Amino acid sequence: METELTTLTARLLAHRVVERSDPLARRALMDDIFRGELDRRLAEVGLRLVENPYAEHLAVALLPELTEPVFGSGDAWMNNNMGLPRDGVALLVILWALIILPKRERQIARVEAGKEGQSDMFGSQKPLETGETVSTGLSEDAVYADFGKALGGRTRFNANLGRLVNLGFISRRNRMLCEGPMLDLLIDYSHLAPRIIEGALSEVLGARRDAALAMHEEEDIAEDSDVASAASDDEEVN
Repeated sequence: METELTTLTARLLAHRVVERSDPLARRALMDDIFRGELDRRLAEVGLRLVENPYAEHLAVALLPELTEPVFGSGDAWMNNNMGLPRDGVALLVILWALIILPKRERQIARVEAGKEGQSDMFGSQKPLETGETVSTGLSEDAVYADFGKALGGRTRFNANLGRLVNLGFISRRNRMLCEGPMLDLLIDYSHLAPRIIEGALSEVLGARRDAALAMHEEEDIAEDSDVASAASDDEEVN
């Protein structure tokens, strides 16, 4: 066990994240003795294991009691230890809200749907769905159109996107922004979600949702009109 603990601890520190499906990560999640020793070793250097059943990776973060000694206090207080400027942090929160909140809704909905039609007595122990089936990407151009000017313009926007990619929060593919391994781990959902849903971004996200619903309604009306028109044409032919 000593070798496995040392290996997993070193990998968490060196790579910052370890996939949940990794054998050592699975052991940390399922073996209480192994997990207890891992927690003890991390705590000795002021760290804790970070994981949640909705994420595909494990990582490490500061112990709560070490936050103030590390980040400072008063005028010297840092808002992050990754070198992100204020507009970079703002962009991170926006992307988290646009990617993780809908992802969590899909995951919870699928769990509830599974419970309703569950005939397997061990069904509740099955892993939650993760990955692209529940976490969808965002158009980089659409995000910039909505928030880019408020976040410093194109140059600052691209620079901060690059920082977030390098830190593992997001990935960029063909001008699409997707969830990175850190995005659902290093931001506390229970702490931030209520603030976003009920606070600062609620009006913005609500407006986006209303616009999407309005667009779908217009499409439905157009389809109904096309059907009605087609039916009328058929009657005239008959």
